[in-house]
Amino acid sequence: MRLEYFELIDRIIDIDLQAGTIRTEAVVPNESTVFEGHFPGYPLMPGVLLCETMAQTCGWLSMAKLNFTRMAFLAGFKEVKLRTFVTPGTLLEGHGQLLHEGSGFTRLRCQVTAAGKTVCDSELSMRLMPFLNDAFKAMVMDRAASLSFPFDALESPEANNA
Repeated sequence: MRLEYFELIDRIIDIDLQAGTIRTEAVVPNESTVFEGHFPGYPLMPGVLLCETMAQTCGWLSMAKLNFTRMAFLAGFKEVKLRTFVTPGTLLEGHGQLLHEGSGFTRLRCQVTAAGKTVCDSELSMRLMPFLNDAFKAMVMDRAASLSFPFDALESPEANNA
């Protein structure tokens, strides 16, 4: 996890496109400039970055459902609950569940846990749009590879036509 670069997922643990689920993980860094102001002497991971962790988890699932033919952009949150504090060094696990896909949007349920305890949860929506250009898509695919994205889990184009 690199907070300053909004890289909030370290690894994709597993993805099941049939079930529409994904699990990710990340370790909150022990040191970050983010903690200098949030809060001096009592560093806490900002809630907005926990929300971004949920969005990135669901974004990877949304893009995988479409074989990376479209980019996922956060469109909205519904009923966000921040349930406990997260401190440096915490191992976080993201859980995403696709609820609906259609009309250029996905709606998902997401939860972040630490040691099996819910840290935050929400329902959120992602807008699915064409990649801005080939270079941007290549950057996203490189990032997916660095997260150990299980590309073999993607459905083949032939499977989509069956």
